[in-house]
Amino acid sequence: MSSKKQQLLKQFRRKKRLSLLLVLTLLVLLSVFYSLWLLPLALVLTWVIHEAWFADHLFYSPRSDYLYQFPAHSQQLSCQLQAGKLQLTQRLPESIETGSTLVLAVHLRSSWLGRLFDPVLTVGHDRQTFERGACGVRYLNLTGQLSELVEHGLPLSTGFCQVQLHGPIVAWPAQDLSQRRIMFIAPHADDAELAAFGLYSQAADVALVTLTQGEIEAEAYQQLGLTPAAAAKLKGRLRSWDSMAIPLWGGVPTNRCVQLGYYCLQLQAMQQQPSQAFGSKESGEADTRSVRQMNARRLPSDANGVPSWENLIADLTQLIAEFKPELIVTPHPELDPHGDHIAATAALQEALAQQPHSVQGLLLYANHLADNDRWPMGNAGEGVALPPVTDTALPVDELWSHVLSPEQQLDKALALAMQHDLQGPLPLKRRLRRNLQKLLLGRRWPATGDNEFFRKAVRRHELFWIRPLQQTTRQD
Repeated sequence: MSSKKQQLLKQFRRKKRLSLLLVLTLLVLLSVFYSLWLLPLALVLTWVIHEAWFADHLFYSPRSDYLYQFPAHSQQLSCQLQAGKLQLTQRLPESIETGSTLVLAVHLRSSWLGRLFDPVLTVGHDRQTFERGACGVRYLNLTGQLSELVEHGLPLSTGFCQVQLHGPIVAWPAQDLSQRRIMFIAPHADDAELAAFGLYSQAADVALVTLTQGEIEAEAYQQLGLTPAAAAKLKGRLRSWDSMAIPLWGGVPTNRCVQLGYYCLQLQAMQQQPSQAFGSKESGEADTRSVRQMNARRLPSDANGVPSWENLIADLTQLIAEFKPELIVTPHPELDPHGDHIAATAALQEALAQQPHSVQGLLLYANHLADNDRWPMGNAGEGVALPPVTDTALPVDELWSHVLSPEQQLDKALALAMQHDLQGPLPLKRRLRRNLQKLLLGRRWPATGDNEFFRKAVRRHELFWIRPLQQTTRQD
């Protein structure tokens, strides 16, 4: 967890404790002056209301506008909302065709019921959900519905909100990456699957590089009679195996996968002291070679196994030279707040700066947000609207929204189900909260798995920010 998110969560919990203390004081006073039997009933009712409506982690005002800055050269398509249909009011440019990424800014205003239930927009055959109480600029993802938009217009209906257009459709040309050489940077064993299983399972030339073992938070494995250190070591082995074996489900052979074996939540510390070794915080290990047995290629740091930033850069530099990717998929350093994710992209950029290479651009993804734990909001299988950005406008060179069919979504869900870190039952408190939200708010979770990522990551869109690189091209 990033320091920013820790601070936000700490402030959120402090305010919540003060609010609950105030409510408890009022309930005690009411029970003293009226009847003591009201107190337990009121406490249960307060707990139900809290779990159903106030348990979401939302660290910004839902009345804030989302702030995106698109480049001036972006293609814009004039449109109108008339009689409940979104329609183009201009001829479609030749550069925009089926598969183009389409984003529409709207001004959303929740009704009074939208403060109790999640506001939703149904556009064409897709649904996209927003924060309760949302009031401001939001960005709909229309990708995958261009033909219907051109031919008939897209029906647009609202639930618990009203909507007005806030600008033209912003469009980027279609991308066919199936024949491009693509490298995927996964800070942890499940990150490539969460962000891009649909993409890597369809691309012809793929390399998957996982940076860490994923050994921390291994309490569940202590139930096997293991010490905390032994449990962490076992978890690191299992998740390292996941990083090599699960890509086979997406058609990627193990000789195109590499596990680097560095340690969770240590990448940023490594970056600050590049020559210093940083072993595991929980397993006690300090040798990256302990989980590299399945690698099909030798890495520079295999000589000593030291978990240092210098070795990480050397490993990535060699892998880029060997795989010669045209595009690299990596976490978005401004959107994704996880410390390992930020450091992973920083390490990649440092490795790219050390050699001429064939990389033309980065495809950036966000598996986590600092200020909204539920994004993408709504149900599994629905579209992915742009995430909240409310502090400072986020520059966007280009967006690419990859559309997954229902069959591809199911394959992705099953890939996640194989991940050891996404298995296991929900804690009782979360199970009760989920049942309350299902009953009172109408929220739904998929049958494919209990982990929240089965809802958040298995969608009809995989969303990437494309960042071009200006650099020397290696001659193959």
